[in-house]
Amino acid sequence: MQHLEFKANFTAGDAGQIAGYASLFGRPADAVRDIVEPGAFKASLMLRTPEMKAEHAGPAIGAWDEVVEDEMGLRVKGRLNLDNPAGRAVYADVIAGRKGGLSIGYVATKSAKDASGARVLAQVDLHEISIVRNPASSRTRILSVKSKEGSMPGDENGAAADTAALEVKVADLDKAVKSLPVVDLKPFTERLDKIEAKMNRPATKDTPAEPTLERKSFATYLRHGNATPAEELKSLTVSSDPQGGYLAPAEMSTEFVRDLVEFSPIRAVASVRSTGAPSVIYPKRTGITNAKWKGETQASEASEPAFGQLEIPVKEVNTFVDVSNQLLADSAGQAEAEVRLALAEDFGQKEGLAFLKGNGVLEPTGLLTDASIGYTANGHATNLSADALIGFMYALPAAYRNRGSWLLNGTTLAVIRKLKDGQGNYLWQPSFQAGQPETILGRPVVEAVDMPDIAADAFPIMFGDLATGYRIVDRVALTILVNPYIRATDGVTRIHATRRVGGGVIQPKALRKLKMAVS
Repeated sequence: MQHLEFKANFTAGDAGQIAGYASLFGRPADAVRDIVEPGAFKASLMLRTPEMKAEHAGPAIGAWDEVVEDEMGLRVKGRLNLDNPAGRAVYADVIAGRKGGLSIGYVATKSAKDASGARVLAQVDLHEISIVRNPASSRTRILSVKSKEGSMPGDENGAAADTAALEVKVADLDKAVKSLPVVDLKPFTERLDKIEAKMNRPATKDTPAEPTLERKSFATYLRHGNATPAEELKSLTVSSDPQGGYLAPAEMSTEFVRDLVEFSPIRAVASVRSTGAPSVIYPKRTGITNAKWKGETQASEASEPAFGQLEIPVKEVNTFVDVSNQLLADSAGQAEAEVRLALAEDFGQKEGLAFLKGNGVLEPTGLLTDASIGYTANGHATNLSADALIGFMYALPAAYRNRGSWLLNGTTLAVIRKLKDGQGNYLWQPSFQAGQPETILGRPVVEAVDMPDIAADAFPIMFGDLATGYRIVDRVALTILVNPYIRATDGVTRIHATRRVGGGVIQPKALRKLKMAVS
């Protein structure tokens, strides 16, 4: 695993909160001549949330609550576990200034050298983000570090003297600036205009990176199946699936998951984790403590909170695609891209339906079939009203409501677009920023084609924090088995694909359904 370190813009606030940038996009290159491109973390963040560690070693010292890409870089926000000795030690180091950097632990899955010899990281698999000692960096610096009392650490007795010295330096700097000669900016403006004109010219096409040996061998396997030469098969990983076959290369699996998100909207908004086990078990608290107010000499009473387990079993979904032999032979190396897109469309449709209506037997347990999720009655069996939607939204606890999203199909969305509140304002609002979703009552909309239409006793709308409420568990490996014989007379090769994935509700209080009924 590789590491990139930044003396990052981050603050340590009350109760161990950490926020800042773990990686910055673009030039100049870092100390090891690496440049991170925008979008490099996107695919990895869809699969997992990185761990919070200290110096890339030991167990987790906290958790990252928010890891997102923006125009500057990888913005992170999390909280140190102050109940853990290691977490408290790191927090003390940050406050004291002994640690001031963030470092990412990753595996580069797509990179290339530029003209200057620097390595440009186009796609990375992000595993963890560590808090480290101050590394050397000319790009960023620590803006502030708050102690638990909210003050800046340091010598309080010297604060007045430092302030006076700073005021003198500022005054001297102001005088020096005023004494500088006035510079004519016209030549610079003309030169910038010429540079802008050059930048607007059509760019030349970049030469794609050379595919890896494993990927070349896999493309050969797609065309020839078991007739592939032995020296090519040696580069592939044999699947543990009883049917046989080979695992898709890591790059293809990652790209497949990215394509899958375009067809399965639930995967885009739920939390997704990877596993190598047949099921995942999460501890679950089913009861709370029972504290009581007591007098000075009254004895305290014991509490017995109840605990249980929540298991998400991994289910198997498989399909096959028939691909023309001519397409495989004439695709100039793009055979795997065609197969990947075909599989993503099919798996995405099956997953999207199962994550909503799965029965939990052969399929994952769906959002609509989980009986633990509460519902709000619309007040009418067929007519949707603005008042019902407002009441439905505010029936959810504020902690989940403020991170909530609407889940509904296009037919229901068309009905809501016509609804207005008491002041004549439409409940639905379009997006005013590219790439951002439309909203209903200020919260984003996720359109899922498999949600039911408005009808008596139906649940056409769901609202809540889907990332907190629903968990998808992936066996990421994609198993491929090629059969060029079954339809050989038709000039077609059949490609079988198998994936194992599970899903289930882990926090029903974060979600709520709207039922088309009087009560």
